[in-house]
Amino acid sequence: MMKDYLVRGIVPSKNCRVFACQTTQLLEEARQKHGLWPTASAALGRMMSATLMLAAMNKNHEKMTVSINGGGPIGSMIATTNSDGKIKAFVANPEVHYTYNDTGKLAVGVAVGHEGNLQVIRDMGLKEPFVGTVPLQSGEIGDDFSYYFMVSEQTPSVVSVGVLVNDTNEILASGGFIIQLLPEATEEDIVYIENVMKDFPPVSSLIHDGKKPEDILRMLFEDVEILGTQDLYFECDCSKEQMKAALITVGKKEIQAMIDEDHGCEMTCHFCNQKYQFNEEELKELLLEM
Repeated sequence: MMKDYLVRGIVPSKNCRVFACQTTQLLEEARQKHGLWPTASAALGRMMSATLMLAAMNKNHEKMTVSINGGGPIGSMIATTNSDGKIKAFVANPEVHYTYNDTGKLAVGVAVGHEGNLQVIRDMGLKEPFVGTVPLQSGEIGDDFSYYFMVSEQTPSVVSVGVLVNDTNEILASGGFIIQLLPEATEEDIVYIENVMKDFPPVSSLIHDGKKPEDILRMLFEDVEILGTQDLYFECDCSKEQMKAALITVGKKEIQAMIDEDHGCEMTCHFCNQKYQFNEEELKELLLEM
């Protein structure tokens, strides 16, 4: 299997910068950890691809969390990355599957809904994190991120993200690309990009056909200059220590009840479904520490 990675580049002749990524493996890992049904896989895969490319726009490794809640059956979706190529993510309800009747395509917009927001929280190590929130446009993820770039960062952008799932729900292909106009962009540049996008094949089918992220960028712009690459992984940084810190917030009364009634407790990480056991002794020690 081809590894997951991201490339960034620039197209001087068309005054734009570009990003492309392949996220097939990391989405398959997320699918297995979360038990995602196909439409949930497609929604989370699109969101992770867009989030990783958004994170790659920042030079310094800042923590970024993207959340989407459109009021649809999938509930909240959250993805977090430190802009280091590692991402963790989950959907509130992984067992969601809808297709559009006319095309048979996975109905991500139906699963996600569009009565809600896309929110980006960027923690740059300052006192206050930067928070950008925009109303969802369709819940299909790609155009929601385009709208975010336009409104929150005043950068006209094309965002194309896609996922292909097979009959047994495994991930065949996942990835995407972003084209962002630079301030110098002319009317001709915009027309060129609009024309290229008119008949451009779905990004998931290109990846499934074996096209690499840089191949896709060259299909869009012959003279693209690749500036850098970054390997991508689905990786969670949870630990028993973190879970212990979360337990403390529950309060003494609840912890005492866990000791009396259950003689221990089990906690599960939202992001990767890793389970952590705390036995009676550990809970008693925790009470003493508190």
